[in-house]
Amino acid sequence: MLRRLALASIVANVAIVVTGGAVRLTDSGLGCPTWPRCTDESYTTTAEMGVHGVIEFGNRLLTFVVAAVAVAGVVAAWRHRGRLRWLSVAVFLGIPAQGVIGGITVLTDLNPWVVGLHFLASIAVIALAYAFWRATAPPAPPPAVLPPLRLLAWVIAAASAAVLVVGTWVTGSGPHSGDHGAARNSLDPETISQIHADLVFLLIGLTLAAWLALRATGPRPAARAAAVLLAVELAQGLIGFVQYFTDLPVLLVGAHMLGACLVWLATLSVVWALVPARSPAPAETPTFAETPAPEVAAPVP
Repeated sequence: MLRRLALASIVANVAIVVTGGAVRLTDSGLGCPTWPRCTDESYTTTAEMGVHGVIEFGNRLLTFVVAAVAVAGVVAAWRHRGRLRWLSVAVFLGIPAQGVIGGITVLTDLNPWVVGLHFLASIAVIALAYAFWRATAPPAPPPAVLPPLRLLAWVIAAASAAVLVVGTWVTGSGPHSGDHGAARNSLDPETISQIHADLVFLLIGLTLAAWLALRATGPRPAARAAAVLLAVELAQGLIGFVQYFTDLPVLLVGAHMLGACLVWLATLSVVWALVPARSPAPAETPTFAETPAPEVAAPVP
């Protein structure tokens, strides 16, 4: 049950990224023009606000679903000590923090830098949820990989994070602002898109190098993780190029946001496959299972 709840937390946090993208792509970012209320007089949307109010308010309601899943994870993990318990709490605390950033986004009239921070906060919560999910797995022996490959895993993670960060800058310079009157970040869309593409090429090259090296020297699970990451990156890159040269249709932009989450999850999978996890301490076992060891009498000479 704990492992299923941890996986549900990953799915829920990815879902709220996608629905948040739908809010922006339908120009519903100010469907509820204030926060924490939807209007100055009401916490809920009104008929006068139309479909944009429904879309924005619906995304706010989904936050409570994500929080409920996180709370269930905390309750299920609380009988464990150490890493499981605190990872579940960290995931839960990320939800209200994300909600506050979302509120600032509305109160600043969809400032593109705050919008980008809102997305990156979700990426951080997804990383915590993924770590929580991996911590629920039975302990495994550390992977037998060369130290340079472990370093390469961290370099891939840094490159993947850079791609996501610069991707928010590209979004902030583009046409899909979330509202017709929202400001843009004043960056040149063509220049920042080229920088983003260069980082994507770097990430693909690093992942290809890791896959080839793992095929030759590393364990098969790590090689499979690198292959999955490479496949997701290529698919995401294809969507990115097509959307750029077709004037950013909303469906492709939404698919690209989902793809960004999948690239991040696949990146984390490579890190977990190559970097040895800390062995769980005895205190991390369920407290109800802790029983004193039977005493054994010393042999008589």
